Amino acid sequence: MYAKCGAFRKAWDVLDGLYLRNVVCWNALITGYVEHGQGEKALDCVEQMQGEGFSPDAITCLCIFKACGIIRHALKGEKIHDEIAEKGWLQDNAVLITSLVDMYAKCGSFTKARSVLEGCRIHNVMSWNALLAGYAEHGEGYEAIRCYEEMQCNDISPDAATFSCILKACSSIRAYYIGEEIHKRILDQNMLRDNVILGTALVDIYAKCGALAKAHRVLEELPVRNVISWNALITGYIEHDKCAQAFWCFSQIKHEGLSPNSVTYTCILQACGSLQAADKGEEIHNEIELNGMLGTDIVLDTALVDMYAKCGALEKAHGILEKLPLKNVVSWNALIAGYCQHEADDQALLSFEQMKRNGVHPDSVTFTCVLKACGSIGAADQGEKIHGEIVKQGLSNNNIVLCTALLGMYSKCGAAAKAQQLLKDSSVRDVISWNALIVGLIQQGEVVKALKCFEQMQTEGFSPDVATFSSVLSACSRIGLVDEAQSYFMNMSAKYGVTPDLEHYACMIDLFGRAGHLDRAVEVIEKLPSPNSGVWSTLLGACRKWEDIIVGRWAFEHALKVDKSDSAAYVLMANIYASAGMEEDAKTIEIMSIENKATMKQAHSWWIDKTGYAHQFHTGETNLVKIDQIHLKLKDLAQKVNAFSKFKIHSFCVYCDKMALAFALINTPVGESVSVMFDKPICCECHIGTSLISEIEHRIIIVHDQNRRHVFQDGKCSCEDSWVE
Repeated sequence: MYAKCGAFRKAWDVLDGLYLRNVVCWNALITGYVEHGQGEKALDCVEQMQGEGFSPDAITCLCIFKACGIIRHALKGEKIHDEIAEKGWLQDNAVLITSLVDMYAKCGSFTKARSVLEGCRIHNVMSWNALLAGYAEHGEGYEAIRCYEEMQCNDISPDAATFSCILKACSSIRAYYIGEEIHKRILDQNMLRDNVILGTALVDIYAKCGALAKAHRVLEELPVRNVISWNALITGYIEHDKCAQAFWCFSQIKHEGLSPNSVTYTCILQACGSLQAADKGEEIHNEIELNGMLGTDIVLDTALVDMYAKCGALEKAHGILEKLPLKNVVSWNALIAGYCQHEADDQALLSFEQMKRNGVHPDSVTFTCVLKACGSIGAADQGEKIHGEIVKQGLSNNNIVLCTALLGMYSKCGAAAKAQQLLKDSSVRDVISWNALIVGLIQQGEVVKALKCFEQMQTEGFSPDVATFSSVLSACSRIGLVDEAQSYFMNMSAKYGVTPDLEHYACMIDLFGRAGHLDRAVEVIEKLPSPNSGVWSTLLGACRKWEDIIVGRWAFEHALKVDKSDSAAYVLMANIYASAGMEEDAKTIEIMSIENKATMKQAHSWWIDKTGYAHQFHTGETNLVKIDQIHLKLKDLAQKVNAFSKFKIHSFCVYCDKMALAFALINTPVGESVSVMFDKPICCECHIGTSLISEIEHRIIIVHDQNRRHVFQDGKCSCEDSWVE
């Protein structure tokens, strides 16, 4: 009684107090542990029982097999299997046979499970179900379907448990039509009358296969449904980006008087994160705390961290993680990924170090995130150390995601040669890996090498995709390879089966614009059904370069029709007027931008000091400790630049990259080179300004912008002014 109720201390007290005890007494305790999912404890009891001289009987063996299945450890069960086979216990004992098949199947030892099933004289639906359930549990959907067909060939009629297992297997491989056939058989046999497990399995397969209306209809028609049935539908809605419907289901659960469980809350928090619905997420958080669930389920706790992180409430996410009684690598990954998503890359790296100090070992997901963070802020040294950790853990072998993350990190940090060697040495590569290398070479200004990589990837049997062509066309545009770009563009769909999208057309507009063929750029735009603000800004940039006021006005008018709050259009048009000496018109544009509430998208820049700390700056920064020093340095630089510059600048953007540069110049010895990161393409004014600063300060200045790595020295840039927006 005590063991069945889970009161094991009392059960032990009773057992210890017995003057005479036998295998039956031990079996009662062992069975209790098994029923409560404590496989290790059950096996410990068996050892203690044997130590007292008691031999396991059939009931004990049954419990041992179940315990081994619980902890997924077949070795102990295999030993008992050999013993009872010698005794002949398996000849006619269907229960023992089924439990043995079940153990091997749960442990993934399908060859042995099949051997037991095929070697026995008794075949019933339960033993077949045990094998079928094992296949389903281990994601072996196709094997499960073969097993289902085989059992029927052996004249074993499926029951409700069979159908539940095969539906689960069908869900895992999205076998919609087989699931539909099974649904018909279930209805023909009237099995849904009071079987909530079977009903839930039907909802689950339709939901996972994307047949959400059908899943919802099945749920509504179920004679009996519970919170697990609703969870299956909610999960399906979230998997297929139907988060609003998931919220409706959540409210219906409560409306029906059911209590959401930890799975429900985990799912609905995921929906909040996807929609960045922080207020709703906070409401759910309060509900979880009210129900006493916080800190009781690590999956739910992690979902809460993940939700706040995705919503950008990073301090809350960090605060919750700190308070959790248990936190694992998945919990830390949720926070680190959130920092990366919201461009708090320095915080991502700090959390990575804190996680390791807390004794949690990073996995491939962690490394992928922090490599992305290193690439974003140009933390090459830290990225190289992380690469060393990955190699030490043996995670780089055959892990294409990590390999691609390493390629991306080295490429963004300006180490294209290392990226190239990494890809060459890698045993696994795909088109994404090649794309990362091509982007890295382009960012280094190695366009010719990038185009050779483009050819090499095809030689190795990799077909270029949408992203490949975006990079290649952009590279051609930057160095004026008009004919080559046109050839690539024409061959996209004809040769490679890749349909050009708006980004590819924008590349062609940029190509013609930079080359001075504004008429051809206009022709491309006129063929587009709905050009976006980026397309019009591209054309405006070309008009700025070639001082074409007429086309510029036309592009500006269309840009405002698309988005009158897009600040880039106002900046470019004002600069076009300023370059033409039309100061009054430029001021009019500035007034228009204020009236239309056009605001610059916040830009970020970084400078990493020698300790590896990333000093971040953003547009309109006012809360820095050394802000006065930075402003003084900027004022001094501006005065010196104005003395050198003949270029008229009329722009209202705040140069946050100049703040990072000024801070770096203040905090490094005179004459030492400095390197800063900028998350936007460098504009013409910033490019000219930085060139002049390199000459004035007698320094090498390296700027990693969104497109490439610029090296400024003695008033000149390594890009030869071809990579300027």
